[in-house]
Amino acid sequence: MSSPVQVWERKPLAAGLYLVSTPIGAARDITLRGLDILASADVLAAEDTRTLRHLMEIHGVPLEGRTLVACHDHNEGGVAARLLAAVAAGKSVAYASEAGTPLVSDPGFVLARAAVAEGLPVLAAPGPSAVLAALAVAGLPTDRFLFAGFPPSAQAARRRFLEELRDVQATLVLYESPKRIAALLAEAAEVLGAGRQAAVCRELTKRFEEVRRGTLGDLAAGTAEARGEFVLVIDRGAEKAADSATWEEALDHALLTLSIKDAAAMVAEAFGLPRRDVYQVALGRAKGR
Repeated sequence: MSSPVQVWERKPLAAGLYLVSTPIGAARDITLRGLDILASADVLAAEDTRTLRHLMEIHGVPLEGRTLVACHDHNEGGVAARLLAAVAAGKSVAYASEAGTPLVSDPGFVLARAAVAEGLPVLAAPGPSAVLAALAVAGLPTDRFLFAGFPPSAQAARRRFLEELRDVQATLVLYESPKRIAALLAEAAEVLGAGRQAAVCRELTKRFEEVRRGTLGDLAAGTAEARGEFVLVIDRGAEKAADSATWEEALDHALLTLSIKDAAAMVAEAFGLPRRDVYQVALGRAKGR
């Protein structure tokens, strides 16, 4: 016998704009705090009102006479003023994306930025995010990453987009549609290097979740158009060695205020160079003065 659905009670909630993250697949990924806010907010707004209504029904969160306000890419500018007027009047407003975290390749930026500009409280109910889910399962470095969103759909613009990312010293995270994922992988292999490690994540947290890992070249060769939502995670490229003129100029500046040892250590660390080699150059510079 299945347990009854919990009904969430409406409780007092301080005035403010609450950005509520919603599941990207499994409905149970919603947080308890997110459900508290959805149950208690005076005003509910959503990128897709039908999706939010269904999520609330699954978890037993009643509307209790509240209306759901649609706020998406096509009307956010106009609706934002209405929602923020409610916050200014002392009401709590909850805003939810169709799936994932508001503002992260989803609407909400216009609304949140306007709230900040007006000095109104902006709070986050963190939770599901395809970016973080993909980073967690990709098996690539996570100490530094860049979320680059969706690449341009036009081939020439997409290539320029990838060229700008080529030397970024961070793990890259991109979203892509099923129709363009194969083209993106092929161009990424060409522009970023076929040997660079990557992971193609499809339908994260959903029934047909799939993660394929390998080099960009191998992934490009084995990927065809497929259904689902894709996140592409790409390892950072090899660091480029600084040319001698650049780091030696930095060394000269450092020697003006630091000892030979400290100047050499600072420059070696900044440019990823062997400390002993930089120290020898620093000694020569000091003797020549």
